[in-house]
Formats: sequence, structure tokens, C-alpha cells
Amino acid sequence: MAALPQPSPMTDSPIRSALLSAIHRVLSPVVRVMLGHEITLPMAIELLKRVFVEVAERDFRLDKKGSTDSRISLITGVHRKDVKRLRELPHVEADLPPKVSLSAQIVATWITGPEWINDKGAPRPLPRLARRGNGASFETLVASISQDIRPRSVLDEWLRLGVVQINADDEVVLTSNAFVPRDGIEEKLAYYGHNLGDHAAAAADNVLGAPRPWFERSVHHVSLSEAQIEQLRQRAAELGMQLLTELHTMAEQSANDGEATKRFTCGVYFYSADNQDTPAGK
Repeated sequence: MAALPQPSPMTDSPIRSALLSAIHRVLSPVVRVMLGHEITLPMAIELLKRVFVEVAERDFRLDKKGSTDSRISLITGVHRKDVKRLRELPHVEADLPPKVSLSAQIVATWITGPEWINDKGAPRPLPRLARRGNGASFETLVASISQDIRPRSVLDEWLRLGVVQINADDEVVLTSNAFVPRDGIEEKLAYYGHNLGDHAAAAADNVLGAPRPWFERSVHHVSLSEAQIEQLRQRAAELGMQLLTELHTMAEQSANDGEATKRFTCGVYFYSADNQDTPAGK
């Protein structure tokens, strides 16, 4: 990770004002999700204290040495007693839960592997049972990724989440070219934290002047009709899936080649609102 600058008093009021305005806009949709799940201000403050302490300890060390409680308190404004208490808490695991990672890997294989797609490059409906699939079935797909989980368990979970359907021929049909649960709030929240967190991390590095900025671009336009927005939304989904599928294929082909110590995330999103609205959805 690139070295980050030490915190400064931010005496430049225009920069402070611009930063606070940007943070307000970033936090608004986060708070909307929190309120939607009954996360109140006292709970949020406790969480924010913990994040301040963790980031200060990880990213704002002096000469790569460990920071004292007093220094962390000084640069964060968190009381020293709280700093000591929060530093003793166990580490929060932020990776995707294993069942979500496994499901995403299975779907990614389904939409890119030559034995699982049709002539048009779309994922084929797969016979549910291996004995009916002539080598290409839902059972063999799951087994190609993991021998530790029963295909029936995966199927039952995916049916619950709305990821797949069973057609009249007893074939498993993928409802989306990605692991996007229609239901299942835990799975949605796992991706919410993973995707939004990595996007925010890339943006933070860019704002703080990382030596090699991350690619982070978007296109903006105003004064469009509802029909035009829908057309753009569909096209964005098509182009986005092409990009993500190509990157997944490249990553699969180069996996475990040389030093296998890095991970990556590439995301594509599309959003629309009335011209006067902010992304918070006000």
C-alpha cells in the first residue's frame, strides 16, 4: 500500500470546506442504509471511533513504528481510554464470507467456461443431475469448483436467493450473469461492504496522492428523458458485463502464476436521479 501523508491541521478553509462537502455526500447514502437497518447515531459513533483508531494505527504511523495510545488520541480526537479499549478488540474480518465467495466463483465459471456457455457466449441451462448432463451439469459445475460442498446445498440456497430457477426440463437456469441475490440480505450486505469499501479505498488513495493513481473514471450527463436513461442503463450493463467477464477470464488464466499475494477488484456501476437530486436520493 502506498504511504499516506501525515494528518495536517487543514488550515486551508476552502479545502476543508470542499472535503467536508464531499464527505457529506459520500456519507448520506451510507446513513440511509444504516437507518434502514436501525443503526442509530450512538451505534454509528462507536463504530466511527473504532475506524478512526484502526486507520490511525495502520496508516499514520511514524517511521513504521507502532503508535502509542496518546498519539492516536491526539491525531483522532478519540479519548485515550477509548483508544486503549478499542485497540484491544479483536480484528474485524472484512473479507467476503466463504459461501458468498464460493457462489461468485461458481457463477463466474458458468458464464465464462467454454463447456458451460452456448454459441452466443451466454450461460447454458444445465441439467440438475450429472447423470443427465453428459459431463456438463449443475452437479459437475459445482464439483469443478469445490468438492467440499454438496451441489444440492448450493442449488437450494440459490433458489432461495433467486439466483437460479428450475425449468420444465429439470434444468438449472441462471437468472443473472453474476452472483446477484434477489433475496438474502446478508449476501447483499457482504457485497455492499466489499465493493463500496474497495471503491472508496481507491478514491482515497487518489485524493491523498498515491504515487500510482488507480483508474477511477465516470461519465456524467444531465437533462435526459426516462427512456434515454433506460437505454443507457441497459447499454451500461452490457458493456460492464463484457468488461468484467474479460477481466475474470484473464485473472483465471494467470492465477497462481508467480507471486500470488495480491487481490483486485474492478467495479462498474450506473446511477440516475432527477437533475436536482444528489446521489443520497434526497
